[in-house]
Amino acid sequence: MKKIPCPPKLDQQTGRALLEDVRKQKPSKGDAVVLDFSGTTEMDALGGAWVVAIADLLSGRKSEMRCEGQSGAVAEFIAMIEPGLLPPEKSHRKEERLLEEVGGRVFKYTDELRDFWNLLIDAIYWLFIAPFEGRGFRWGLWFDEMHEMGVRAVRITCLMNFLLGLIIAMLSAAQVAQYGLGIYVANLIVIGFARELAAIMTAVVVSARTGAAIAAELATMRVQEEIDALRGMGLNVAQFLVVPKILALLICMPCLTALGMIAGVLGGSIWGIAVLGFGPDNWMRQTLNAVQFMDIFQGMLKSIAFALIIVMVGCHNGLRVTGGSRGVGLMTTRAVVMDIFFIIVIDIVFAAVFYYILDLPR
Repeated sequence: MKKIPCPPKLDQQTGRALLEDVRKQKPSKGDAVVLDFSGTTEMDALGGAWVVAIADLLSGRKSEMRCEGQSGAVAEFIAMIEPGLLPPEKSHRKEERLLEEVGGRVFKYTDELRDFWNLLIDAIYWLFIAPFEGRGFRWGLWFDEMHEMGVRAVRITCLMNFLLGLIIAMLSAAQVAQYGLGIYVANLIVIGFARELAAIMTAVVVSARTGAAIAAELATMRVQEEIDALRGMGLNVAQFLVVPKILALLICMPCLTALGMIAGVLGGSIWGIAVLGFGPDNWMRQTLNAVQFMDIFQGMLKSIAFALIIVMVGCHNGLRVTGGSRGVGLMTTRAVVMDIFFIIVIDIVFAAVFYYILDLPR
């Protein structure tokens, strides 16, 4: 136990000196430091603040502090600041058992699924039913969303699909060259992009670009309480914020996918004509003979499903944000990850339906 006498007058300067005296004692874990106030007759608020600082110092070093000898006004002052001298209580985190943890996750995901379902129902109503009831539609915002989601995404979508077509042509040509079947690279490119690659690559680009933007926009509005303001004015969030985005991407996504198909086929054609040495007429003829309407139809149908899930996931995560700017970033990242996951899942469902249930030609 270390006993330290306090000065007769405890104020700003003497309090700092007292703190330095305590620090020089180098108290460690388990030590007890006693402040002797028997010689202190005067004490002000700044002096009391230094006493609290001493208590914080000792608490950080897991040492104990006690006050002795105080009397009169000093004793009353010490009694008043006594709550600040006590060490903070340790928070005991209750460990969840397995069933409690599983049950908590089930309730959490059930609530989230219910919120998503309610948002989807509202969107369907305001998209397909409300306009015919004269409830109105935000045409100006719809045109803005189409420009942002569609027109401004054309270059990056075409570039990504073009490069992907070029890469696939390079890799596939190297495999079939030894068999003299280089011309069938054209078949591989056009069928692959018509059925799968254009829709998936375009969906990934749109999810990283548009899906993230939707989530960040709505999350920022939620954090800044703009969503609550809309609801307070009696406006429906789905009508004013969600439906224009859904309709815009439902129109833009098939167009972007079609451009992606053309760009991907063009990328493969560049390699087939410039490197493999096939004539442009032969390569284009082989490409057109290989593709069928059902191949293009599959890609277009997938693009519509991808568009719906990208917008709904972005809006869902944006409206569920909690916290400040960090919450906005986390929900934006979550939206992109969920978009890509659901794109793959939906593509698996389409593959199972087309090739194992409808038994279309492969």
